[in-house]
Amino acid sequence: MGLLSNRIDRSSLKPGDHIYSWRTAYIYAHHGIYVGDDRVIHFTRRGQEVGTGTVLDLILVSSGPSRAHTHCPTCVPPNEGHGVVSSCLNCFLAGGVLYRFEYSVNAAHFLAKARGGTCTLAVSDPNEITVHRANHLLRNGFGCYDVFKNNCEDFAIYCKTGLLVLEGRMTMGQSGQAVSIIGGPIAAVLSTPMRLVTTNIYGMAATAVSVYCASRYATDIGMRADVAKVEVEDLTRRLSVGLFQVIEPPVAAVALPTTS
Repeated sequence: MGLLSNRIDRSSLKPGDHIYSWRTAYIYAHHGIYVGDDRVIHFTRRGQEVGTGTVLDLILVSSGPSRAHTHCPTCVPPNEGHGVVSSCLNCFLAGGVLYRFEYSVNAAHFLAKARGGTCTLAVSDPNEITVHRANHLLRNGFGCYDVFKNNCEDFAIYCKTGLLVLEGRMTMGQSGQAVSIIGGPIAAVLSTPMRLVTTNIYGMAATAVSVYCASRYATDIGMRADVAKVEVEDLTRRLSVGLFQVIEPPVAAVALPTTS
């Protein structure tokens, strides 16, 4: 664990740890909750799913082990009604490297991690509560999977914190790596007007980085004002009757630097 890498050894795993492993040439990471006895509970695209409707559906297919991966007889088959599954650690990693997600990091540490989906400013709950939430969602589901709006990272962060991004207490939120994927192009677009005041490529790059970092910081679940603590039993009850919807939260407004 450290500033440059969250990589860990298996021997340091504890039940309740939020772990992840990179997929598809580090484009996307798959997240889950380690619950002990070499088991990981995680949210996948195997159940009911909402796609992006773009070519990204072909690229971001890494939310679970490769479909060519030989089925493990010790892993619980996915429920047809939802995508929360229990796998052994080997199947979860699918040949990848093991990392542990960090909680309660300070702002400097958070911003030093250029890639989202590796840490948060939010405080985690005790590990036994995390394991309880993960097991409850394994039995009852976590709603409809969406790579940008309700994905494996959202699932793991909820298990660790009990926090959901809500608007009118009706919607579910967005993960750090989704913000990173979306935020990079947005930062580039928002920094484009700087060409009117400077032709310096370094100045434009610095502006884009500043916009990207500000967007990540403002949308982290530990900083957002539109979050609420939701008990897992209440969450699944509301999901079962359609009281929660998965929709994309608005992009946080970021002020551009001014020139005198």
